[in-house]
Amino acid sequence: MPDSALERECGGVVCGIDEAGRGPWAGPVVAAAAILDFDRLPAELCASLDDSKKLSAKRRDKLFADLTAAHDAGMADFAIGLASVEEIDSVNILQATFRAMERAVAALARVPDHALVDGTGIPAGLPCPARAVPKGDGLSLSIAAASIVAKVSRDRMMAALDIECPGYGFAAHAGYGTAAHKAALERLGVSPHHRKTFAPIHKMLYRC
Repeated sequence: MPDSALERECGGVVCGIDEAGRGPWAGPVVAAAAILDFDRLPAELCASLDDSKKLSAKRRDKLFADLTAAHDAGMADFAIGLASVEEIDSVNILQATFRAMERAVAALARVPDHALVDGTGIPAGLPCPARAVPKGDGLSLSIAAASIVAKVSRDRMMAALDIECPGYGFAAHAGYGTAAHKAALERLGVSPHHRKTFAPIHKMLYRC
């Protein structure tokens, strides 16, 4: 389970950064940055935070609500940043993800002293020193919180996109390459919300 050891090792105000949506065929990539006040946060909340991929959708929604309450009470701060499909196709998914991370940190109420970034890369435009933490959402509570915020926020965006652009099943698969998504593409064609540089979509657009 994640804990606060990395944050306390850094000292000062530390934000965790994670993303959701690097792999899907459609929709934006969403990053979140989270700062947690470990001296004030309820112990039960800290004990419940984990890598969002290990949690059920119901559990993620509950923790997102708890983090929002902690934010409103001044015990946590979090923000999200997006990179659009157009940006993903223009600069590639890695650089778009870094842009989303930079925007998430910039949207925080205060500038952190340090950042812990899930993964092996660090965005160049962060306003503070940063450390890459492979599989950090299972190690750092701040990164785990960011992973939950990013995942829930993106899932809700994709559910809204499903209403705007029906037929593809975005609410069910969040843009990932499922069999149902592939079948919808065969039936409806590529939408403006699909990542045209991703191989499965590119092949559909340019096949003979």
